[in-house]
Amino acid sequence: MKVLIADDQPAVCAALQLLFELHDLPSVVVNRPDEALDLIATEDIGAVVQDMNFTQEKTSGEEGVALFRAIKKLDADLPVVLLTAWSSLETAVSLVKEGASDYMAKPWDDDKLARVVKNLVQMRALQQENTRMNAQRSRMRKTLATRYDLRGLVYVSEAMHGVVNLACTIAGSDAPVLITGPNGSGKEKLAEIVQANSRRKDKPFVKVNAGALPDDLLEAELFGAEAGAFTGANKSRIGRFEAANGGTLFLDEIGNLSLPGQAKLLRVLQTGEYERLGSSGTRKADVRIISATNTDLQRAIAGGQFREDLYFRLNVIELPLPPLGERPDDVLLLAEHFLATLPGIEGAPPAKLSDEARLTLQQYEWPGNVRELQNRIHRAKLTAVDGVIRAMHLGIPPSGARVRPEFESRASVHATPSGGLPTLASNRAEPADGHAGAAGDPERASIEEALLKAGGVVSKAAAEMGLSRQALYRRMERLGIVLERRPRV
Repeated sequence: MKVLIADDQPAVCAALQLLFELHDLPSVVVNRPDEALDLIATEDIGAVVQDMNFTQEKTSGEEGVALFRAIKKLDADLPVVLLTAWSSLETAVSLVKEGASDYMAKPWDDDKLARVVKNLVQMRALQQENTRMNAQRSRMRKTLATRYDLRGLVYVSEAMHGVVNLACTIAGSDAPVLITGPNGSGKEKLAEIVQANSRRKDKPFVKVNAGALPDDLLEAELFGAEAGAFTGANKSRIGRFEAANGGTLFLDEIGNLSLPGQAKLLRVLQTGEYERLGSSGTRKADVRIISATNTDLQRAIAGGQFREDLYFRLNVIELPLPPLGERPDDVLLLAEHFLATLPGIEGAPPAKLSDEARLTLQQYEWPGNVRELQNRIHRAKLTAVDGVIRAMHLGIPPSGARVRPEFESRASVHATPSGGLPTLASNRAEPADGHAGAAGDPERASIEEALLKAGGVVSKAAAEMGLSRQALYRRMERLGIVLERRPRV
């Protein structure tokens, strides 16, 4: 990329060219403003070094001002360094406020000028490369959206594009898909994309929360039941596999399915056959399985909570969804989308985000992911009576305040004799079922370790373990783990 030298004095131009050549900066010289503008319009210029006056009888700097503003109209991001004499120094300072990169008085400091210009050219090159890559990514996203049904998914980040692209690529097969990621990150939406682009897209798409199925009703829910099969079964009912026959069955929260339930599910996945409860007749299941979990199934297998053979049946293709905190480029885009689509108060003015709210949205960690963002934007839209959403309308806690109401209600608070920073202890308490975990229990040990690493922040510990916050609380209650918060003194 070339440095454009715009000055009417040949000696100045020659000195600058020699200086830049010594620092490996190719340059091109013009003596008039119109020549400078022509070159900027036709060549790849990395930076401009321009004088403030181009005719000897003028010393006001007006010509330099006019050239600078014309350059910014042509290319607002092109860096410009102003060379000025004392007579136009004040004018040069005012142009810095309008976007000039720097100014230097004549005679200039060679080392400083060369260093400044070299840095500006390098920054210009990086900006152009970034713009080129963003444009390429934008084209790739548009191509993907043209070829596939993305079910209205809103994203811009590269991390999300990789997962969506993979989902679309494998959608045409019948291979089982396992979608992993934290709660609220969009696992169900990704499952819809896989189904919408599969050969089964016009067939049933049945969704079931597998983790919420109690053992005594699991067979009836999944496989159906004949009349009289159990108390209250007055007529035959079809199960989820039968309802999804020929189509797709989405098993959400698969990591919370009980071990007996996992065994029953494994059989139908292995053989494609099942029986209704109360019937000896074998039925065939022609379904594609998409499952989803926020649990670390590898850790659950190691802890004996999940069957390894079932894991390999479900996880032929894994789609790992990144949490919203790892794709900050998507935050404002999603916020604007929710602002435009979520219902507000009838007759209220159109809502818009203030700069303060935008900054708050970008700085927040989003432990609740996209679902939390959606809820906070909806709340803000309903509470911002003048239509301007400010930070206070979002209800986001101050930086560092990550203690949830559930944690505060469960924690026992004790002062420490020695004082100091908050610490965390994990104490034994009698759980709801009356069976506390043994001291050597590996599950108890892993939960205590995660809580200590997270400084007592349950949401962070849950994310580290691949669990939802609610699931971790349930395990803590079952094992009798109580958090002790030691306050600052």
